[in-house]
Amino acid sequence: MKGEIKIGSPAPKIRFREPQIEMAHGAGGKASRRLVEGLFAPLLFGASTEPLADAAHLKINGARMAVTTDSFVVKPLVFPGGSIGELAINGTVNDLAVSGARPEAIVVTFILESGLPTEILQREVQAMANAAQYAGVRIAGGDTKVVEHGKADGMYITTTGLGTPLTGVEINPQSVRPGDKVLLSGPIGDHGITILLARGELDMEGDLESDTRSVFPLVEAVVAAAGAGIRWMRDPTRGGVATSLNELARDCGLGVVLFEDNLPVHDAVRGACELLGLDPLHIANEGQFLTVVAPDLVDAALSALHSMPGGGDARIIGEVRDEPAGSVLVTTRYGGSRIVDMLVGDPLPRIC
Repeated sequence: MKGEIKIGSPAPKIRFREPQIEMAHGAGGKASRRLVEGLFAPLLFGASTEPLADAAHLKINGARMAVTTDSFVVKPLVFPGGSIGELAINGTVNDLAVSGARPEAIVVTFILESGLPTEILQREVQAMANAAQYAGVRIAGGDTKVVEHGKADGMYITTTGLGTPLTGVEINPQSVRPGDKVLLSGPIGDHGITILLARGELDMEGDLESDTRSVFPLVEAVVAAAGAGIRWMRDPTRGGVATSLNELARDCGLGVVLFEDNLPVHDAVRGACELLGLDPLHIANEGQFLTVVAPDLVDAALSALHSMPGGGDARIIGEVRDEPAGSVLVTTRYGGSRIVDMLVGDPLPRIC
């Protein structure tokens, strides 16, 4: 989100009319979009019409940079496959990566609850250090605040990441064209369902781990192989693949058609979703990314992903078409189809 308000400009038009903030406003779906576009954007960015993105690309005194910010309030703090400290680094790195930037530095803020055991804090700080070293990003500074006991679920973490734009790639939904292919880097829904099971609120078990990881090595490989053909990228976190692709369809004015049989979903995720009445396309991921690639370079992009550790399950899951304009359609091998909308409610709160 970028823009500026000029002195003397007419008063911004506030379209957000809901009387109070609910959990759904933080789920990354329709309610989140209403809040951002109806209140934050007009007050903070004025008449800017640029589409929302995971990171802003700025030019300051001739130097180009990418900047992103995020907050992490996941519950529980530790879950199979990761923890809040690791998640905070990977989530920030990934937002920069899918904007077409190399992650360079992160600034961290801790909101700590009085009474938090020091061993828990040390464990999460170490997890952050390990994740940052693995991702090749520097932690450049931070801040710490402490609030009363019972006010922060142990800890919340906020990060701001800086990156340098990669050469040879320009991420813009307006560049998407009919015939472009939709690539996905790997299985969906692992993170959201892992968090749900880790809370122990349901009588369910599953052999599943969060997919939290840095996707920058995969992004870098795709850019090197097919940079000129890469139209758009996004990491489908809150709201899942369906929400990310609905945002793309709305921003580019075209339709996205997904092939259901091509969607990679682990059996444990599929089973949990069937029991709970959820759609894997709406479940959050923390170690996957989507990219739209021109048809003449899609094979090169897919080969690049397959050649990288952790990219073996990458596949083409759909394509861009003229219709249904502004929507996402899922088709089956038997000829059936269904429209998949953005996430509406918040079935899995506090997942990142």
